[in-house]
Amino acid sequence: MPRTPIWKSIARTLANDIASGQYTKGEKLPTEAKLATRFGVNRHTVRHALAAMTEDGLVLPRRGAGVFVSHTPTEYPIGTRVRFHQNLRAAGHLPTKEILSLETRTAMAEEACHLGLKDGAKVHAYEGLSLAYAQPIAVFRSVFPAARLAALPDVLRETRSVTAALAACGVSDYTRISTRLTAKLATATQALHLRIREGTPILRTVNINADLHGTPVEFGHTWFAGDRVTLTLEAE
Repeated sequence: MPRTPIWKSIARTLANDIASGQYTKGEKLPTEAKLATRFGVNRHTVRHALAAMTEDGLVLPRRGAGVFVSHTPTEYPIGTRVRFHQNLRAAGHLPTKEILSLETRTAMAEEACHLGLKDGAKVHAYEGLSLAYAQPIAVFRSVFPAARLAALPDVLRETRSVTAALAACGVSDYTRISTRLTAKLATATQALHLRIREGTPILRTVNINADLHGTPVEFGHTWFAGDRVTLTLEAE
């Protein structure tokens, strides 16, 4: 089995230090010399690790001043109430969404199963990018039953808000009824959208959300950039 390059291990360790709060946004990292001593390597290896972290947007080098943390992970609570914008605003972040694709098509077998639809039923498929302060934190894909939620695509295009779109279709409230979390490695496309390198660790969530009667209204996948988000499971 091939060994992990030392510079990758250093970059991962420093990323974990940032995620744990050891280094906060705007704080200067130790010098290359101090990091080289800490990890028992030469400065060239440390420089390689810092360059990779810069490419991933974790740190920002300033000529003559050092390397500084560019951001810390976004706190994202996962609970019964599923509200992207409200969750991030409550955590002090400015959330936005970009639409990558929005189409109405035939449901795939897994989608039909989780939404309780018959074979051949149509769904609205919504793919997009979630951002906090213009920093991409997640790529997502959600599907909704088209027959019940006919107006949903138009409202989504206007508001970028699933909550508003569902409300416009008569779903006044909805909750998360299941979530599965799995560690993955970023594909080339996911890496491009998240501005990370292909193969970087990411976290995938698979969710089913239902109306107040327990009828599924959304089946979604979200791929979070692992070092930009801290997922918090809330007790209900």
